[in-house]
Amino acid sequence: MIIQKALVTGGAGFIGTNLIKKLLADGHDIVSIDNYSTGKKQNHIEGVKYYLESDIANILEDPPWQLMTFKPDIVFHMAAIARIQPSFERPEEYINTNFKGTYEVVKYCIKHNTPLIYAGSSSHHSGKFSNPYTFSKDMGEEVIQLYQKHFGLKSSTARFYNVYGPHQLTEGGYTTLIGKWLNNIEKGSACDIFGDGEKRRDFTHVDDIIDALIRIMQQQAYGYMFELGRGENHSINEVAKMFDIVPRNAPDKPGEAQDTLADNTLACDTLAWEPKINLKDYIRGEI
Repeated sequence: MIIQKALVTGGAGFIGTNLIKKLLADGHDIVSIDNYSTGKKQNHIEGVKYYLESDIANILEDPPWQLMTFKPDIVFHMAAIARIQPSFERPEEYINTNFKGTYEVVKYCIKHNTPLIYAGSSSHHSGKFSNPYTFSKDMGEEVIQLYQKHFGLKSSTARFYNVYGPHQLTEGGYTTLIGKWLNNIEKGSACDIFGDGEKRRDFTHVDDIIDALIRIMQQQAYGYMFELGRGENHSINEVAKMFDIVPRNAPDKPGEAQDTLADNTLACDTLAWEPKINLKDYIRGEI
């Protein structure tokens, strides 16, 4: 295996931390940029260079001075403001980070002739204008496609489907259902179902996500739009049964898809990838 120099944006966050653990275990040299809006300093791993309070919007014009001497072989762009509901309250912040920030990362990769792997979102399939979050992530995808077509950018997008697992957020407005429910159950608090509970989600363990990202890097599989989901989904009511809880009903939330379900055929065929961890085993503590 060739040792790579990897730059991970959002490296102190949920997926970034899991990615860095795998990269470090494989012997790669890693730098993280994170503004710690949702990333945590307790996620830091010895042997990784973390540039504190650094923002992707400044990666080209005003980068951390240390980054000037680090020429990455690959950029994993995991940094973003996530979740649909908060995006209705702060659409400009989402567009600035998820679109404009991504544009700066793209220009950085063009300048240094560095391949880029971009964390897309399965919310793409609910429609670009369904909410500001989806709009901002889709704009990120589109600027990457533009620079692939006209400016020689080597890149692939990996759309994530309802990721859960170690280092997931468990409190605050950016939590996902699995992390929030685990925290609520531990504290003896009620778990909410928004709407009738029949929305279906393709829940994907972070280890499977990381496996696919590493395969993209190793195989230099650029020019693709990969759907990284397990390929099966569960209603929220079914998830509640897995947890053996009776949740509390709450009003439905706007802007969210009724169903998500990945067609992961391209990723499985191109990368020889196979998601292995199912949600029920995780909830039961069997993995």
